[in-house]
Amino acid sequence: MPTSAVVCAGIVVADHVSSPISHLPAAGELVLADQLVLTIGGCAANVAVDLGKLGVPATVVGCVGDDIFGRVVADLLRDSGVDASGLRVRAGQTTSQTLIVNVQGQDRRFIHTFGANADFSPADIPTDLTGCKVLYLGGYFLMDLLTPSALAEVFARARLQGVQTVLDVVTPGPRADYLDRLRPVLPHVDVFLPNDHEAHLITGLSDPLAQAREFHRLGAKTAIVTQGERGSILVSDGLTLRAGTFRMPFVDGTGGGDAFAAGYIAGLLQGLGPRECLSMGSAVGASCVRAIGTTTGVFTRSECEAFLRENTLTVEVV
Repeated sequence: MPTSAVVCAGIVVADHVSSPISHLPAAGELVLADQLVLTIGGCAANVAVDLGKLGVPATVVGCVGDDIFGRVVADLLRDSGVDASGLRVRAGQTTSQTLIVNVQGQDRRFIHTFGANADFSPADIPTDLTGCKVLYLGGYFLMDLLTPSALAEVFARARLQGVQTVLDVVTPGPRADYLDRLRPVLPHVDVFLPNDHEAHLITGLSDPLAQAREFHRLGAKTAIVTQGERGSILVSDGLTLRAGTFRMPFVDGTGGGDAFAAGYIAGLLQGLGPRECLSMGSAVGASCVRAIGTTTGVFTRSECEAFLRENTLTVEVV
């Protein structure tokens, strides 16, 4: 399989997204939306598309069904310049889909079917990562076949090949075993990227700084806890940073965390330090909310560079 600078593995989804509507319909009521968009979704696909917009070649590794939505996802990835050769088509399965309802002034609502993502396994991730600089895995905890020991082995093998490892998670609800499933993996993770809600479910801690410190203590080389409009916290060896946010007109928050990850990874590939990577991640994440869909509003590389020349992220040492 061709290997790009970044291999993005994990969940792949077809998203059905509404533009913001005035209110949720009552039983039998029709509410009009300006747009209903069928687009890319899922951590692995979103990050790959965002990286492509930033000029970074990316390959997606994930599972789709042998239905029309699997074909749509593959076509949309290729149309975005992403290498879709790592998509595995599961016969008889449906492609994962999410219905995302945006209501003005409210947080998003999601209706989801997991589909072929349930079949994703460590065997789907290439063992030979020649040419790859970063292995990103998104959606950990959702894929039951991706056991802690198996993922730890995948990341350890990647690091032996000189590949940096980046891990993102999705926590589908309260569970007692999140931390147990994370402990074997974190010592093999270069960058861990949960949001504060996910981090709370994993650790039971409510303070994002304490959350990031706990993930670093458990082995993550760099732990970053994102907090949406409240910014982010970074903890690594000898360095703790608290970053603010960039202001951006808000339309749809879907995909903002994945865009942050893509920006941060792009910064790593440019050899930038933690502050600069945080700034790039925050800028790309902020750009995502400008339009409907997970990737539509995300900056191109030239747009990101121009934005960062004119805007400075507040970053303080803690």
